Amino acid sequence: MLIRCWGARGSIPVSGSNYNRYGGDTACIEIRTTGDSVVIIDAGTGIRRLGNLLLAEDKHAYTLIFTHVHWDHVIGLPFFRPLFLKNTQLSVFGCPFHLDSFENTISPVMQMPYFPVNIENVKAKITHKDFCEGSMKIDDMTITAIKLSHPNGGLGFRFEEDGVSFVYLTDNELGYQHPDGLKRKDYVNFSKGANLLVHDAEYLPEEYRTTRKWGHSTCTDALELALEAGVSRFGLFHHNQDRTDEGVDQMVEGCRRKAEGRKIEIFAMSQNQEIKLGKGA
Repeated sequence: MLIRCWGARGSIPVSGSNYNRYGGDTACIEIRTTGDSVVIIDAGTGIRRLGNLLLAEDKHAYTLIFTHVHWDHVIGLPFFRPLFLKNTQLSVFGCPFHLDSFENTISPVMQMPYFPVNIENVKAKITHKDFCEGSMKIDDMTITAIKLSHPNGGLGFRFEEDGVSFVYLTDNELGYQHPDGLKRKDYVNFSKGANLLVHDAEYLPEEYRTTRKWGHSTCTDALELALEAGVSRFGLFHHNQDRTDEGVDQMVEGCRRKAEGRKIEIFAMSQNQEIKLGKGA
């Protein structure tokens, strides 16, 4: 399993010298199965560069899975160049939560007055399917969904293939249970034994005093989940828009000190990062 991070920032994209190492693009993760199928999680601004790579590789069939449709997770969709090519085949999965269908949930992203080209008018062949619970398969990869603790709802995923597993829980507030969200122990069980856990870690504990119920976790809460779940590697994700590279480094070092003596690798996800899981990794 190959995992690439095309954007790790939360809320809004940022730029400048203070954000060079971890990047300023918002959430977008690419997974390549052992069969070389392309699975994309979320369409933050990072999906623009991913689209350019896929076209350069002459790849035209993809699966796009959404955690939810807050702006930072969908804002890059209109700038995904493969949408405008007739040989593109795009399978879109997501949960509508309290709306009628996911297709109607995502379509307004490309609709007047927000964008001049309606999604109905793009050339790509797009199929939509609601995916709120249970599992599905792509090649030999099993993808299992879990509802997140986040305002307006959200989904996390566990990807399993060839004996390795990757758990992705962004926009998940461990310190407060939102409607449709689950208890902390449910996320621990969902993450048990994962080779890699990428979890929302937007806040420091002192910041959380004024941001509780906003839908995001502290780095310490996310670390405790990773330790209890016994994951091998833990990646901090959804970096705050004002968190500089130095600030992210300090957050990582603080987590490493708390986990000293425990068998776990701790780091922050960064734009353009590539992680291989499985044989030969």
